[in-house]
Amino acid sequence: MRKTCLTFLAYLVIGAGASGARDLPDLHLPLVERTQSERDRIARVARPTDDFSAPEQFEWRSAGAATVRVTDTSNAFSSASGNISFERELDFKIGNGLFRKLWVSSPSSTLASDGLGPLYNARSCQRCHLKDGRGHPPEGPDDSAVSLLVRISIPRGDEAPSDSIQDYLKTQPEPSYGGQIQDFGIAGHPAEANLAITYDEEVVTLSDGTEVSLRKPALGLEDLGYGPLHPDTMFSARVAPQMIGLGLLDAIPAADILAGADPDDADGDGISGRPNIVLSAQYGVPMLGRFGLKAGEPSVWEQSASAFHGDIGISTILHRAGHGDCTDLQMACQSAPDGNTPAHDDAEISQEALELVSFYASNLGVPARRDIADPEVLRGKQMFYESGCTSCHTPKFVTHRLDGQPEQSFQLIWPYTDMLLHDMGEDLADHRPEARATGREWRTPPLWGIGLTKQVSGHTYFLHDGRARSLLEAILWHGGEAETAKNNVVSMPTSDRDALIRFLESL
Repeated sequence: MRKTCLTFLAYLVIGAGASGARDLPDLHLPLVERTQSERDRIARVARPTDDFSAPEQFEWRSAGAATVRVTDTSNAFSSASGNISFERELDFKIGNGLFRKLWVSSPSSTLASDGLGPLYNARSCQRCHLKDGRGHPPEGPDDSAVSLLVRISIPRGDEAPSDSIQDYLKTQPEPSYGGQIQDFGIAGHPAEANLAITYDEEVVTLSDGTEVSLRKPALGLEDLGYGPLHPDTMFSARVAPQMIGLGLLDAIPAADILAGADPDDADGDGISGRPNIVLSAQYGVPMLGRFGLKAGEPSVWEQSASAFHGDIGISTILHRAGHGDCTDLQMACQSAPDGNTPAHDDAEISQEALELVSFYASNLGVPARRDIADPEVLRGKQMFYESGCTSCHTPKFVTHRLDGQPEQSFQLIWPYTDMLLHDMGEDLADHRPEARATGREWRTPPLWGIGLTKQVSGHTYFLHDGRARSLLEAILWHGGEAETAKNNVVSMPTSDRDALIRFLESL
């Protein structure tokens, strides 16, 4: 099989001080250097607009040539990149099959599918990312928590191997339960816990007298299967994010992302975005974090391998342990049969299969914008810009020019994210650091496709733990660096606020 998206982008590796950047030698990446005229052209194209009388050129093409047409079904997020070739679409479809495949426990006669768990959160990628869309917290005692997981960790001493990354917040897995709570187990292996979430409601009154009820979640872990948790355990409940456009986010030049960082708020606008710098398990060097809710993974490929390991208990060439996230104190789990086999590169999913899943994840198409010339949508766009939302939700980028990766190569994209970490205030804090991300920081999520959430996922639950039940609730939870922008929305006349929501629904 030819090389897929395993290493298709250029990264910047952060030096020992983590305050400057230097080029990573090359890592055999298929980059085509931009010319000076291209750089000048990109700077003009990516500049934020100040004209809201009409749509911008190509604005409807959220993902450039990779944009897909909008369908009116729940499969709106499941099409291949619009510019994919017939041959590469076959790889996409095989990757889709692997993404949907249900894994079974070992030993099994289905050697290509065994290795599940022994402890796990889901039996397939699709179980969490249903229809490639957004997960949700359980809606009651009879609802599954399969698309929500709980990350856990405890503080770590100075022995952590992170001296090359400035401001690295050292943590380690919880001794008995590992890096996340697995709420399922194969036969003979009790689940680690059952997840329960309760809510307290609080009312926010907007300037026009509108009352909006916000629900604040409280996480509960019931029926702990392996003893008490460490007293210093930190928790972070997270719902599965939507999957579209990941390969394009992977292809944004790191230099362009880093150019938007302002960790000391030098311009005095109250926004101090920071890059998360993580230690790449693939290359063994510090890299720009891009994926995960705190930007804890540097590429789609590493994110995919980590999800197989932590969520399904499937080993890869990156995470060889056949027992997944089981700890040394979970001896029965560690000694259980696994599906590692030489036929799969001494893992439970082969490198080729992992690349196909990553290729699939990288090429899930972003639907085209809707109603971009509608006067109310244009007014809402103006409100989005003028209220300060674009300080974090950067509207557009131009991706790397890539040899052999036409779907992501040199595309003008409109993801509405700066890919940086921001302090979102105490109300959204999980108090669990990840690499350089503090317990109050989150990566700005991309907004493309957000208006299709109800159609694809059957709900409108937003934010990292799904607490917000509408786009307006999501805005009202913003704090910290986003406090001013939120207050601007609270103070808006009703018509302007309604227009802002219409704009978001058009994305």
